[in-house]
Amino acid sequence: MKKILLSLLAIFLIIEEWLWDLLTAFGHSLAKLLNLEPFEQWLSQTTAPMALVAFSIPILIVTPINLAAFGLLAKGLILQGILTEILAKLLGTLLVARVFALTKPQLLTFAFLRTIYTTITRWLQWAHEKITDTTIYRWVKRNKVR
Repeated sequence: MKKILLSLLAIFLIIEEWLWDLLTAFGHSLAKLLNLEPFEQWLSQTTAPMALVAFSIPILIVTPINLAAFGLLAKGLILQGILTEILAKLLGTLLVARVFALTKPQLLTFAFLRTIYTTITRWLQWAHEKITDTTIYRWVKRNKVR
């Protein structure tokens, strides 16, 4: 049972990493489309405190969507609640991933964020080690190459 749970956790972490990478690239394309490069240039060179404020904004944007999703679930609107939560997750990951990609050096000057980042990085390494030899990982890797 422990092996199954660890495998599920590892798969969840890999999916989260995949979504992060995919949504970071999508955010970059969207920024180009919306001509946000001057703002992104400024953001990438801003101070550490300003980077922290910018990093907090996606959380403030997504939190009401999460609350709405939980409200829908509480009212018994399961499908709508789940879809709203998926929207919140994708939007949140898109925004957080893009801001983090632009402000990573500044953000990692904060000890608490550096600790969180190194912990998550260690979890991802652990997840990769756990699932690299699994059949499903090899299948996904083969299909990703295509």
